[in-house]
Amino acid sequence: MGSTSADARYPLSEPHESGMLDVGDGHSLYWEVSGNPGGKPAVVLHGGPGAGSSPGKRGLFDPERYRVVQFDQRNSGRSTPSATEPVVDLSANTTRHLVADIEALRVHLGIERWLVQGGSWGVTLALAYAEAFPERVTEMVLAAVTDGDRRDTDWITRDMGRVFPREWERFRDGVPVDERDGDLAAAYSRLLHDPDPEVRAKAAHEWCGWEDTHMSLAPDAAPSLSVENPAFQLAFARLVTHYWSHGCFLEEGQLLRDIGRLHGIPAVLIHGRYDVSGPLGTAWALHRAWPASELVVLDDTGHGGGSMTAAIVAATDRFARCR
Repeated sequence: MGSTSADARYPLSEPHESGMLDVGDGHSLYWEVSGNPGGKPAVVLHGGPGAGSSPGKRGLFDPERYRVVQFDQRNSGRSTPSATEPVVDLSANTTRHLVADIEALRVHLGIERWLVQGGSWGVTLALAYAEAFPERVTEMVLAAVTDGDRRDTDWITRDMGRVFPREWERFRDGVPVDERDGDLAAAYSRLLHDPDPEVRAKAAHEWCGWEDTHMSLAPDAAPSLSVENPAFQLAFARLVTHYWSHGCFLEEGQLLRDIGRLHGIPAVLIHGRYDVSGPLGTAWALHRAWPASELVVLDDTGHGGGSMTAAIVAATDRFARCR
């Protein structure tokens, strides 16, 4: 069966299983499975942190050949409790917790090994999971490559002011004057937990507006986060700033340092040439240190869009033949 639509997606199959998984710490994860119940297992790790799973991601896999598992990471999407609630404590939401959640879901679904697909933050999480449980990973398809280093979050929150000076000044000026020279993610995180709902909503909107600005230098790049509903913006911004202000709960350089644990795991790394928020150097360094990986650089897109979907589908089609 071949993909049929103009952007190379497969027709979306409806989930045939879904549920809530209790992972402890008061957290329950929403999960769903689509495609062929007897197909090759694959798990999709969404971006953000906090973007939640999307039905469109099912179209990245041939529904006749894949059993596609999706879930909402802690405090996002349909998982509970939601980060939209101002009193929700995020302390039990770290990279270590999310890695354990992925493994708990694999066990719950009775899957021995699976392909891991992720985009943006989902790449960082995919690498952390695979380095912790390499024996459970068959292949990896990683798009808009990130590694969670503070160097890259500093690039986004500060250095890119040289690329988008007007927009960055508005972003910086969204926090109190005495915090503008410090950790902007931490400053926004404090605003996003302010008792005043208007303060929270304004901070969420400003954060999402800056995210839209730096996603791509491609001429046809369109905003997505700044046009979302306020509840989504609040949950998304809270989770992103929670992770970024804590260095994504990783040691600096950790994922590249431990890439040897993925020796022999085939991977396709897909990255847009116009991705200014995630410079190509991160994907290049991972590829150079990971002999089993292939790097695909797309000359028509940034952090998403263009031919990225087609490149992901080409990779999942190739790996569908490997059982």
